[in-house]
Amino acid sequence: MMIQETAANTKQAGPVRVRIAPSPTGDPHVGTAYIGLLNYVFAKQRGGRFVLRIEDTDRSRFVASSEQMIFDALHWTGLEWDEGPDVGGPHGPYRQSERTEIYREYCDKLLESGHAYRAFETAEELDAERKAQMGAKQPPKYNGPSRRYTQEQVDTALAGSKPYTIRLRVPQGDAGVGTASTTFRDELRGDITFDHFNVDDQVLMKSDGFPTYHLANVVDDHLMGITDVIRAEEWISSTPKHVLLYQAFGWDLPRFWHMPLLRNIDKSKISKRKNPVSLVYYRQAGFLPQALLNFLGLMGGGMAQPTEQEIVSKGLDTRLIDIFSLMEMVERFDFKRISLGGPVFDLVKLKWMNSEYLRALDAEAFFQAMRATVFSDAYLRAIAPLVQTRIETLGQFGDLTDFFFKDDVMPAPELFVPKKRTLEETLLFATEMLPVLEAADWTPTSIDAGLRELLTAKEWSVKEAFGLLRVILTGKTASPPLLESLVVFGKARSLNRVRRFLEQQKRFQASANRK
Repeated sequence: MMIQETAANTKQAGPVRVRIAPSPTGDPHVGTAYIGLLNYVFAKQRGGRFVLRIEDTDRSRFVASSEQMIFDALHWTGLEWDEGPDVGGPHGPYRQSERTEIYREYCDKLLESGHAYRAFETAEELDAERKAQMGAKQPPKYNGPSRRYTQEQVDTALAGSKPYTIRLRVPQGDAGVGTASTTFRDELRGDITFDHFNVDDQVLMKSDGFPTYHLANVVDDHLMGITDVIRAEEWISSTPKHVLLYQAFGWDLPRFWHMPLLRNIDKSKISKRKNPVSLVYYRQAGFLPQALLNFLGLMGGGMAQPTEQEIVSKGLDTRLIDIFSLMEMVERFDFKRISLGGPVFDLVKLKWMNSEYLRALDAEAFFQAMRATVFSDAYLRAIAPLVQTRIETLGQFGDLTDFFFKDDVMPAPELFVPKKRTLEETLLFATEMLPVLEAADWTPTSIDAGLRELLTAKEWSVKEAFGLLRVILTGKTASPPLLESLVVFGKARSLNRVRRFLEQQKRFQASANRK
């Protein structure tokens, strides 16, 4: 027998309110623009409000500069929000780090009602439990004794100042009655049921006093009046926890729409290993924001294609029927048409689409587009000091700096393999260098420190390591100052250049092995 807790979506009346809630943990992700676009279109079609909220409670991954990067990147795409940290609104503050007292208040309510409890297990105890469960081929989930503590045991632990987290008490069903489950409606998939055996007693409040995503997400969505939660399908497994929280508070549910994930051509989830995922990269690499939004608007298949009659009557170029503006997307996009098969993020098609937008510009607009990106005053000013002391005539500027403007740089092995190293050793070191660069704060000091620590550990010389990176970035054995060049070129484009180098070398190796 199964005790089923059915979640009926009841929040139907009133103006539509949707949101995106990126976390400032690094470069803004292209997936944020994808989900942001869908939320924007949904709101505009219904005369609703589009909200931007910053979810910055994960202090271990917080990057101070990331919030402004999110604002800048989303503004660049042309998506404008009605409420947010930078524009204000009636439901602020819109940064979760400024709402911690609100979360603690609502967490106390859950403790009082018995829907949550204090858990006193240490990180070491939890890790041991997780390893034991995995060894027994069981799904890792919390099963500590704190869930069963009496009030006297809780009081004793508190009196001893024992650190604790606060966890959601997921109903498990009574002995002899059966297991419990939660059913909720997904607007694209229908009813979805989760057995509570697979729903963990999720942490709601961490020991540092900051909420987890789950608690803050639900409290904020309710207090901000969010009627429709439009997010990626990877959050489906978390939705039962959110539904249980809504029920524990006695709140109406929003409607849930879980969008299919962006996929690589091989159908794997889009990742920086196979495609650039940073919005900063696309801006710096010279993609037009209109082309990127157009491309993202095709993901999922929600755009209504013109009929054959419309094509004939309007004399449409069938090769360009996928080209549309943001306003046309608002007019023609139908959420009920979305296909649940993962949409393919095909960089080749994006480049084709961008080329169509570039060709459609008049000469002056094309010139201004170049001046705003690859030949911007800011970019040229940053490059100029790197070559000023090495130049004899201004005409040599291009010879010394061409790698700053090239899209593809693929050096030959005779350039990047150090004299006393093999190709295999070199590619292994380049692979190990990538996560070091990813973790750097992208200042010369930070990059230098990370690389020197790696080369010491791997017994590479400074000349070998820096020479390898120089050739990967520039295609040359001599260039302007390397670390400063990396900073000017930008983290997103530098990392992408290293990743493309490694992928290209893998393909070369695979081809050589087949021969």
